[in-house]
Amino acid sequence: MKLCFATQNLHKLKEIQALLPNHFDLITPDEFGCTEELPETANTLEGNSKQKAEYIYKNYKVNCFADDTGLEVLALKGEPGVFSARYAGPQRKAEDNMDLLLAKLNGKVMRNARFRTIITLILDGKTETFEGVLEGTIIDSKRGSDGFGYDPIFIPHGQNKTLAEMTIAEKNRISHRANAFAKLKNHLEAL
Repeated sequence: MKLCFATQNLHKLKEIQALLPNHFDLITPDEFGCTEELPETANTLEGNSKQKAEYIYKNYKVNCFADDTGLEVLALKGEPGVFSARYAGPQRKAEDNMDLLLAKLNGKVMRNARFRTIITLILDGKTETFEGVLEGTIIDSKRGSDGFGYDPIFIPHGQNKTLAEMTIAEKNRISHRANAFAKLKNHLEAL
């Protein structure tokens, strides 16, 4: 089955490709001429995920799925949430985002957080959504060099490594994106 992953984030693409069974032919927007930035102007993860998938389906008539992911920190009332990628500004730099988050959490004892991913699938005009969640804790300083985004400061519950200290295989066994993608994959395989 040919399916577009509506993303321009190479890190996300790499994670999903590692999870994909051989009978799926994953294509990216640039493979069929979509080089423009996909819209993300909604105020929820669900809205952004749907907006990106709808953009590809309506403009290019390609079956696709899109995701949006946010880090939600309990002590910050859910921040950065839908603004996770641009938390410290429009430059979308992970280092800046982590530095701002750590500064806001300075002195706070409660550091529980969760990553939440919403995947929207549009297949022959029908829309489905799938959610994945990973609970964990924000640590005081960055550890690890793999992963992306907030991975160096997030330790999943029950683990002793940050997501950035894990291999892709280790991360994909527990991650929010892998969890949501497993639901998507199960849905596709049931069709």
